[in-house]
Amino acid sequence: MSTTPNTTTFTYDNRSLSENIQLELYRNMLKSRLIEEKMLILLRQGKISKWFSGIGQEAISVGVTMAMNREEYILPMHRNLGVFTTRGIPLERLFAQWQGKLSGYTRGRDRSFHFGDNPHRIVGMISHLGPQLGVADGIALAAKLNSQKEAVAVFTGEGATSEGDFHEALNLASVWDLPVIFCIENNGYGLSTPVNEQYRCEHLADRASGYGMESYIVEGNNILEVYQKLRNIAADIRENPRPVLVEFKTFRRRGHEEASGVAYVPEELIKAWEEKDPISNYRQFLVEEGILDEETETQYISTLKSEIDQALKTAFSEAPVEADTAEELLDVYAPAIESPNTLKPGGETTELRFVDAISEGLKQAMEQHPDLVIMGQDIAEYGGVFKITEGFVDLFGKDRVRNTPICESIVVSAAMGLSIKNKKSVVEMQFADFVSTGFNPIVNYLAKVHYRWGQSADVVVRMPCGAGVGAGPFHSQTNEAWFLKTPGLKVVYPAFPADAKGLLTASIEDPNPVLFFEHKALYRTLKQEVPKNYYTLELGKAAVLREGTRAVVISYGAGVHWAIEAMEAMGVADVALIDLRTLQPLDKVTIFEWVKRTGKVLVVHEDTSFMGFGAELAAMIQEACFQYLDAPVIRVGSLDTPVPFAKSLEQNYLPGTRLREALQGLLDY
Repeated sequence: MSTTPNTTTFTYDNRSLSENIQLELYRNMLKSRLIEEKMLILLRQGKISKWFSGIGQEAISVGVTMAMNREEYILPMHRNLGVFTTRGIPLERLFAQWQGKLSGYTRGRDRSFHFGDNPHRIVGMISHLGPQLGVADGIALAAKLNSQKEAVAVFTGEGATSEGDFHEALNLASVWDLPVIFCIENNGYGLSTPVNEQYRCEHLADRASGYGMESYIVEGNNILEVYQKLRNIAADIRENPRPVLVEFKTFRRRGHEEASGVAYVPEELIKAWEEKDPISNYRQFLVEEGILDEETETQYISTLKSEIDQALKTAFSEAPVEADTAEELLDVYAPAIESPNTLKPGGETTELRFVDAISEGLKQAMEQHPDLVIMGQDIAEYGGVFKITEGFVDLFGKDRVRNTPICESIVVSAAMGLSIKNKKSVVEMQFADFVSTGFNPIVNYLAKVHYRWGQSADVVVRMPCGAGVGAGPFHSQTNEAWFLKTPGLKVVYPAFPADAKGLLTASIEDPNPVLFFEHKALYRTLKQEVPKNYYTLELGKAAVLREGTRAVVISYGAGVHWAIEAMEAMGVADVALIDLRTLQPLDKVTIFEWVKRTGKVLVVHEDTSFMGFGAELAAMIQEACFQYLDAPVIRVGSLDTPVPFAKSLEQNYLPGTRLREALQGLLDY
């Protein structure tokens, strides 16, 4: 696990390479190095705010990129400048990105290399590192489903190999035979933590055997070894799809970022690796081989510096980005395009249980969208724990109905990868509670990706949720509030079978990430006439179930039925009832209209009262409609405890026993 380099002189094998390729490899490394040196000057001058240096690691970025075909995706990290420049990203846009300018790839909304660009087949990382490995899995899966002979290369550092996502991504790729090249840049330190404090195996490549994968250790500073090894691996897995793990031995000669410095690194170690510089060693080899001469190198440097200076001039001359609130809010979500598949409910109906309506909606969506893929634990032959996908394998095959290992995080990330390749996906959380292990990619990747660089996340996450079935603290939560705080996510929560079908199909049609909550207690207890045809219902449109003037009850999911039961048991008339159906987008128009009509509001939901969605509704109503209120907005939710198991405790936990008292108190106010 030592970071001390092998002092053996590089052995370059150029027997199978043309002189043009050898010079192109050199020129691409030189371009990356010259940009870096310029950025360090600009950083000291205060003209850029941050820099993550890849000096000394150029051979990996350039070698891998040149080994891949142009149509194949590469997922780099923030030290892989050579990936972007070798793929031909326009420098003026790249520099504008680093300065937070409007012409940058994220329009000033993110910095550094946190962006993607589909025309150049590049998907940049997010700061949480791990999800990009799963995104690579999804891109590779899409290529495989499309019968495209394409490989995918994804980068990570030795530090991120300690994350659970790393293990999940390798396992999923192995189980599904995905053509992914997992590239570990083992550069000695995770920020300041040396490798001997990060892992105990001698080589990270050794971990591949645990996943049934082949692996290779490559001298990361030897450009010819990197290029030729990766070229051979990529060619092989295009024809015989499977994942491969490659550990590149290299070193990070500058700090994690420039502000970090390198005081924690022994000086002799830095000097030793400087002697193994990938550019100076390769330059010497090319000169000795008679491939590179002084005139050619001088021309390279002059041309590249001129290109860099001109691009910087363009970027610096651009005015600072100006904030436009309306535009900022508009770009949180991808615009929904009216699909030719979209139909309104109508025609012949049939009585369906809640669970069957969801199953039918999902089945019809699979028929309407031949590229739609559904993924989840036990959803294939077994049909899912609630049998919603029972028989789907016979209809659509295992390519589209995919059992997954127990790895919620990387499956969500893979769904993101499918979206990048223009495929829709539905991910089933076996229980909504388990979404916590997939929380990061949902709130940090799916939710933010359109706002950051205009990429849609066409993913629906199905969330079987709710108490009342004696399932205890880990199978009974209704956790919609976790996601409502995150801009970029849509949250749907139907209460009736016909709504469940139409809202599910609408969620699948929508190009944005949707959390689709399905209350388990309603699955087999609730029936309704449901249109047989494929139809969608508008997201963000509440349903007024009852009209009245004395008060309005606002709810969703199982809370709607508790409200109906309470009103009927109490013999209460002239009270309006609104079923929100979708919580984001929220139908504020309908809410405010009925608040103004009635003057009294009761909000009912199953989630705990403290910090539940009802708190936001109450605040919103009082801000917008205070002058129309004749009483405080009353909230009724579950107790602020975990969901208990015993029936008596669970019933006490749920708001049903407190609902009637709250409604009567509101009417009497």
